Amino acid sequence: MGPDTLLRDAATPAASTGRRRLPIGAEALPEGGVDFRVWAPRCRELTVEIENLRPIPLSAEAGGYFSTQVDEARPGMRYRFRPDNSDQAYPDPASHFQPEGPHGPSEIIDSRVFRWTDAEWRGRRRDELVIYEMHIGTFTPQGNWQAAQRELQVLAELGITCLELMPVADFSGSFGWGYDGVDLFAPTRLYGRPDDFRAFVDRAHALGLGVILDVVYNHLGPDGNYLKCFSESYFTDRYKNEWGEAVNFDGPDSGPVREFVLANVRYWIGEFHLDGLRLDATQQMFDASPDHILAAITREVRDAAPDRNTIVIGENEPQEARLVRPAERGGYALDALWNDDFHHSAMVALTGRREAYYTDYRGRPNEFIGAAKYGFLYQGQRYVWQKKPRGTPALDLPAESFIVFLQNHDQVANSIAGQRLHALTSPGHWRAMTAHLLLMPGIPMLFQGQEFAASSPFLYFADHRPGLDRAVRRGRREFLGQFPSIAAPEVSDRLADPSDAESFRRSALDPAERQTHATAVALHRDLLALRRYDPVFGRRPARVDGAVLGARAWLLRFFSDEGDRLLVVNLGPDLTMRPAPEPLLAPIEGHSWDILWSSEAPEYGGVGTPPLYRSGYLRIAAESALVLMPAARDRENRKNRRQRDG
Repeated sequence: MGPDTLLRDAATPAASTGRRRLPIGAEALPEGGVDFRVWAPRCRELTVEIENLRPIPLSAEAGGYFSTQVDEARPGMRYRFRPDNSDQAYPDPASHFQPEGPHGPSEIIDSRVFRWTDAEWRGRRRDELVIYEMHIGTFTPQGNWQAAQRELQVLAELGITCLELMPVADFSGSFGWGYDGVDLFAPTRLYGRPDDFRAFVDRAHALGLGVILDVVYNHLGPDGNYLKCFSESYFTDRYKNEWGEAVNFDGPDSGPVREFVLANVRYWIGEFHLDGLRLDATQQMFDASPDHILAAITREVRDAAPDRNTIVIGENEPQEARLVRPAERGGYALDALWNDDFHHSAMVALTGRREAYYTDYRGRPNEFIGAAKYGFLYQGQRYVWQKKPRGTPALDLPAESFIVFLQNHDQVANSIAGQRLHALTSPGHWRAMTAHLLLMPGIPMLFQGQEFAASSPFLYFADHRPGLDRAVRRGRREFLGQFPSIAAPEVSDRLADPSDAESFRRSALDPAERQTHATAVALHRDLLALRRYDPVFGRRPARVDGAVLGARAWLLRFFSDEGDRLLVVNLGPDLTMRPAPEPLLAPIEGHSWDILWSSEAPEYGGVGTPPLYRSGYLRIAAESALVLMPAARDRENRKNRRQRDG
């Protein structure tokens, strides 16, 4: 079979599905009864077995589909499909709920029962986004939707505008990160029922919070994946995938596979009112067809919610800029990509450690200026760690094309004990870099607990069956072995066991720390208020420039008709700008600089801020950040006299 045939198959649409909302799955009908439809070209015949009802055969359709309408079926009933009179029946590949987990029966869900109150919600614009990544199982001690919902107001009051949920597709075991999901349409039973998820989203919207979901379309988990019982074509060996079999987006019979994924996109956006998706490891979504699956997913998100703002974020380790370029320029039209470069530079600057994938970063001021102005630091230069070029040119992309962060689920867990950044650096460094993160151009993202310097770690945890759990432990140790400091036996032997329930329990946040760690909360709250309400930061000025002030100090200047702002960050010792041959330090004519905000304010746990000027020269305290604004020069002179006389 030639490539033309493969591409033709990839684009072949499924047969019309009439009044169904989705082309596959079990759908409760308004007049009663349930319509079942499944793609199962591997099967000669297919029967649905519904509790308390006789087995009912499905009718074969063109293209390997089977369907039937069962008038006696009702929401809440459980069912399985039995292929070819085999000894085993399987859950629905598009099950909307697995109350007993991936190996159990599917449950019929009527999504129309939930009463939404968000009819006026129009989503968040990209320039408004402040993202908060969260794992529902550890966001609260209870680890469910209802408990998480009760915490949403504090996030809205903090200044968060969008929640990014780690994957919720059901997976085997009692705990996990969610990246080994196997039932893509079924919110995991571990966090509650599907309507609990809907209530969470509805409440978030009432508070002005968008909600996007992390989805994994590059592979499925190793336990509880029954897709191949219905079709061998869901996966392909034409590509090598890091975590299992690659999904077939461009080979024979790929049309229904693409339809399966696009229906999942439409399901989350339409039936759960989600505001977008974060696409995991897009570099492992292989597709040589003319219409790349990433472009198709982005269009599906837009089409599923035409009356509100939606956002599609990609994780893309190679940093391919085409993902966020518009379709007319050959791109896939995603909104933004995670910027690992910024994180890696920050970690080197704050910890001094340069091993494994931190090798190609120095943590120097020019890197933070570069990230603020241009997004990715690597846009095609050779990358020593990978022994090849990294990234593609992205100088033309707007700042909102990049998600910047100091922590995320992967990076926290990749420390030896799941330690958070504030535990790996000094308080002054942590406050100063937090200021840079939350005020720099781009879309900032916080990881759960970061805003109150949570004392709990975030570890890698995954509950698998015996045998598989040993493979997971071995794989985790091998992955972290890239860090020489962790590879040493005396260290690696102390790594937390991912399959130990204690690893999961230790990772849960303690909401009471929002009060006991109030200085950290105040730091984030005030910076986000500055970002949103300040007449300069709040308008996202189009022009930002930066300058190196010292070996560990830099500034960003934000230009505006409302009066410029300077963000000055000093990770080194006390610094006096004498001499000061840097034009970006020059105040507006007739003005001098005044302190608008300081990371060393006592309410943030700082030691206080010294006077800005010493003998007429700017002075920046060690391990601190300042936001400066123009002040009329006569006002500054009066202030200096008061300081001198007092």
